[in-house]
Amino acid sequence: MRPVHKFGLGLVLGGLVVGVVSSTSAQPERRAINLPGRSVDAPFSDAILAGDTLYLAGRLGLENGQVPDDPQQEARNALDQIQAVLAEAGMTMNDLVTVQVFCSDVAFFSDFNAVYTNYFTADPPARAFVGSGTLLRDARFEVTGIAVRR
Repeated sequence: MRPVHKFGLGLVLGGLVVGVVSSTSAQPERRAINLPGRSVDAPFSDAILAGDTLYLAGRLGLENGQVPDDPQQEARNALDQIQAVLAEAGMTMNDLVTVQVFCSDVAFFSDFNAVYTNYFTADPPARAFVGSGTLLRDARFEVTGIAVRR
């Protein structure tokens, strides 16, 4: 942690400082979380942990670099990857507070929801489901989120 020092002067009487206030606060530690054996050579991390908050990079539901034929399998793959990154940070799907789903065609909304509901044992996180148009590698879904350790 990097300390941040704040100083303030107290009351000045006739050129004399009566009190000085000083406080130190720390920025939360920040570290990259990457899945073991990560083979992606890209300029981003799987997630960044800052204090108790985890910021997850977008995940695609590919299999061997290809989009599965079944949209529900693709959704499952993407959510399994999110779950794996959370586990690497010592968290679970129930630590997610918000999720964003980018979808190439909102006609796949019900396919995604059929899978998504199985990943939470407590109240599900806030979520946005965004019709995004074409995604990388012609994926149907890209999922990202923010989790806070309970």
